[in-house]
Amino acid sequence: MPAPKEMDSALTNLPLRIGAYVPDDLLEDWFAPGTGMNPPSKTALAEAAAYGRQFECEFKYYPERKEGVFWKWVPAI
Repeated sequence: MPAPKEMDSALTNLPLRIGAYVPDDLLEDWFAPGTGMNPPSKTALAEAAAYGRQFECEFKYYPERKEGVFWKWVPAI
């Protein structure tokens, strides 16, 4: 199942320096179903990063929190 259209809208309209947090089970479901979780597969994380770039967002996975974060980078801060 791909990321919902509401996520496209959220990332399009995401203010600078504000994050959108996605639990790791959804990362796997949205970006690489069936590839494994706990932690999410490298494929799922790579696809999530590519998805974020479509909306000019950075992406990082935090294993200790079991979630990925999308945000818009602010230069010169």
